[in-house]
Amino acid sequence: MPLKTVLDEAGLQAGAKWIVAEGADAAALTRSIPIEKCLDDAMLVYSQNGERLRPQQGYPLRLLLPGFEGNMNVKWLRRLKVVAEPAYSREETSKYTDPMPDGTSREFTFYMEAKSIITRPSGGQKLTTQGFHEITGIAWSGHGKVKSVEVSLDEGKSWQQAELQEPVLTRALTRFRLPWLWDGKPAVIQSRAIDETGYVQPTLAELVKVRGLNSFYHNNAIWPWRIDANGEVTNGQA
Repeated sequence: MPLKTVLDEAGLQAGAKWIVAEGADAAALTRSIPIEKCLDDAMLVYSQNGERLRPQQGYPLRLLLPGFEGNMNVKWLRRLKVVAEPAYSREETSKYTDPMPDGTSREFTFYMEAKSIITRPSGGQKLTTQGFHEITGIAWSGHGKVKSVEVSLDEGKSWQQAELQEPVLTRALTRFRLPWLWDGKPAVIQSRAIDETGYVQPTLAELVKVRGLNSFYHNNAIWPWRIDANGEVTNGQA
């Protein structure tokens, strides 16, 4: 159900700028959501794939904010409060306020930036033979559709275009694949997503440069996998 339907029925006063959503979990997770998002595509969700939400998914009701980070999708929703200012709740101050390298802090991080990750081969797996392998993974962006995904087989020195699996939908997981002939030598593979706004998934060094070392809750950096000569796959992040 669109959240807008409920808000329209309740009626909003002129000063309504934020919705404070509170969960019924032990932590009473509370997040402040801009009213513009609430009147756009925000949803109150009670079912998924033809069945009621399961307890671990937030039964009986949860908030769903397409494109926003998962921590905003409050589970076990028990209260919505319309306010003029954000709540600055515990989570919004101690957890999701990001200290920046220049000493300032970014109050809110809502949208998921473009990200991709190779799921096969990935950490803990092992290539048992040389020759043909298919590199596969998923990509997404909170700002719209994934435009393309590029894969590097040489630790970022060069990049190849991966194939996207249809349908490619806005703010949805998109699977990608690339055929690869492994010669049995050590390699570092990684992927980067580009969304329809032109944003390119950054390296960890690029991300740290603009966000510092304390914004790990919002890490969308490129993630490399190191493949040894024996085929074992481990974390390749320096």
